[in-house]
Amino acid sequence: MTLKLHNTLSNSLEEFKPIEQGKVKMYHCGPTVYGIQHIGNLSMFVFTDILRRTLEYSDFKAKQVINITDFGHLTSDADEGEDKMTKGLKREGLELNLENMLSMGKKYAGFFLQDLSKLNIEMEGTLFPYASDYVQDQFELIKKLEEKGLAYKTSDGLYFDTSKFPDYGKLGGLTKNNNENRVEVNSEKRNPSDFALWKSNTGLGWESPWGKGFPGWHIECSAMIIKLLGEQIDIHTGGIEHIPVHHNNEIAQSESVTGKSPFSKYWLHRAHLQIGGEKIAKSEGNVVYLSEIIEKGFSPLAFRYFLLNSTYRTPTNFTWEGLEAANNALEKLKKTVSTWQVDTEGGVVDEAYKAQFREKLENDLNTPQALAVVWTLIKDKDVLPNNKLATLKDFDKVLGLGL
Repeated sequence: MTLKLHNTLSNSLEEFKPIEQGKVKMYHCGPTVYGIQHIGNLSMFVFTDILRRTLEYSDFKAKQVINITDFGHLTSDADEGEDKMTKGLKREGLELNLENMLSMGKKYAGFFLQDLSKLNIEMEGTLFPYASDYVQDQFELIKKLEEKGLAYKTSDGLYFDTSKFPDYGKLGGLTKNNNENRVEVNSEKRNPSDFALWKSNTGLGWESPWGKGFPGWHIECSAMIIKLLGEQIDIHTGGIEHIPVHHNNEIAQSESVTGKSPFSKYWLHRAHLQIGGEKIAKSEGNVVYLSEIIEKGFSPLAFRYFLLNSTYRTPTNFTWEGLEAANNALEKLKKTVSTWQVDTEGGVVDEAYKAQFREKLENDLNTPQALAVVWTLIKDKDVLPNNKLATLKDFDKVLGLGL
């Protein structure tokens, strides 16, 4: 069978062929740790966990990185607005200095990792680098871009000149007009799509050849990918909101530095988890946290099951009724398994059902159809209970429901 994934770069379903046979290098845009991550943020990592598990189920050896942004991410994906980490310091009444910023980042990164564990997301072997530990690597990339004549100075920092990267906007099929229609505050930018490589800040940050301040948010991902995974990777993921700005910026600066294309062979983007038809966002005040789900008596794995009921490219509306239905389905599944009361050692995986299960997953991670195979197997009277159990445990290597 062949794994097919929807590649945002080509806007088509493509057969997955890694750069190096049998091995996969993946990077997932991680959280900005200025607060606890809500379920919209966490849904992203259930998706990447299913991706990793599916790859490993298909006998690929996966190496992945999930970055921790602990400085310099502004409130939009562009270069305007308040820095999220600074916003967090103000909220907590902490003095605005780098030590407090990085300390707060570690605190909320800890909560993030705890939530991943509760959702049964595989973390063994995954790297979780902090952006602040790779500032020197970011300096080096910025210097190379400046030396190549791709950067220019403004009163508030150093910017990448997108007009010197002819393929800018190739991710998501952006056109020149798309870029020119951006609403910009900085009149010193040569092009509306130009983005910050360095943001000046006389009161906070690191000393650099461009004055005191911070590397631009986009350069951190390029630096950590190149340092930890190499100049070209197989898969890069993120939310759909990253397509027009953040990920196109990553491509432009990375391919400009290395001279190699594509920076990532496949780009996968998750649709938003919504509440009331609107994106879950702190700025909108419509957030739910995993702790609230637990406080209401639901298992975190019920939320995982809820997410698996939709494909990753489908905008999903979170409701408490929907979560309760997912919880009931998961409990029914576990109860059915427990009532068989058979010796699991004697069971063997049903290869016909395994082929069906893999076929669904290999069609762009179609988890709803994969779950349908699970329920068909459970109801199949022609399969012995011990073989059903062995097969379900094999499926759970991907589903991660703790069966």
